[in-house]
Amino acid sequence: MAKSVQVLIVDDSRTIRMLIRRSFEQWPEIEVCAEAANPIEARDIIIKHQPDVITLDVEMPGMNGLQFLEKIMRLRPIPVIMVSSLTQRGADTAITALRMGAFECFPKAASCHGPDAFAGLAPLVIQAAHSHPVKRTAPPVTSTQDIQAYRHTTKKWEKRYGLVAIGSSTGGVEALEAVVSGFPNQSPPIVICQHMPPLFTASLARRLDQKIPALSFREAADGEIVPPGAVRIAPGGSRHMVIERAGGGYRTKLVESPPVNGHCPSVDVLFMSVAKEAGSDALGIILTGMGQDGAEGLLAMRRAGAYTIAQDKTTAVVYGMPRVAAEIGAACEIIPLPQIASAAMAAH
Repeated sequence: MAKSVQVLIVDDSRTIRMLIRRSFEQWPEIEVCAEAANPIEARDIIIKHQPDVITLDVEMPGMNGLQFLEKIMRLRPIPVIMVSSLTQRGADTAITALRMGAFECFPKAASCHGPDAFAGLAPLVIQAAHSHPVKRTAPPVTSTQDIQAYRHTTKKWEKRYGLVAIGSSTGGVEALEAVVSGFPNQSPPIVICQHMPPLFTASLARRLDQKIPALSFREAADGEIVPPGAVRIAPGGSRHMVIERAGGGYRTKLVESPPVNGHCPSVDVLFMSVAKEAGSDALGIILTGMGQDGAEGLLAMRRAGAYTIAQDKTTAVVYGMPRVAAEIGAACEIIPLPQIASAAMAAH
């Protein structure tokens, strides 16, 4: 019998700890090895029990979750799932946590005391147990000179694609930043579907806009023509993002529709529309993520003449979406994350 995943629950609310523990009771693969009300308690428990995964509340007295996460990733990397409130402040904190190395952020709604409040947490825990976090150091400070040098980079696209479409899920915050930060300001319009709840996608767009000066990032709006050098991210919620032809370019459209592959917005929905509307004028990239959303859409893009890229196994936080894409022949190339931007620009 396979060893169960040992989980440490860290939250200052006894009620929340109980609800999380109960959400795991239907999953024999998971065992709660301990609970802690704050990071100080958790520190000693980690040494004693050596858990496989930690669920960590963002806001706690004494030392908040981000401070504790930084210490974990710097000193003793363990897969961490942050439990964050579904508010703008919580969303901003969640994006920061993902960039710091958290495996995923689980949104905690304001009313989170029902029996199904944490129903989706167990699958994340199981996936997290199979990930391999690495030690983190403080990110380098970007100087004004660095930004100006980046704005005037000589990197160019070999082919002038009309549109670039990117899909990602778990691990996608860091992966997206790694890819789009390699693109120059004279880039084709870029559309992104990243699996995230409402508010989180807006925070992601703001963070990328601050970090990557060469491109302009925003949440997508309905009916907006996307200009060159612009990046539009599908808003989390109840609408899928698709693209339509608009004169010589493309515009985003947000459509109310049930989830596809369990997700809304769905990468498959976006990629299928790109295949139909852009064909060989597009380039598609599928990055790290659980499940298979986006694989069939990427295959449709390739069959329509688009150039397609999938992230490889060695650099994916979760080799799910890109693995399925590779298995069904959807990717023209399978490439490590640090090389995807240059490979995309060299494709023709």
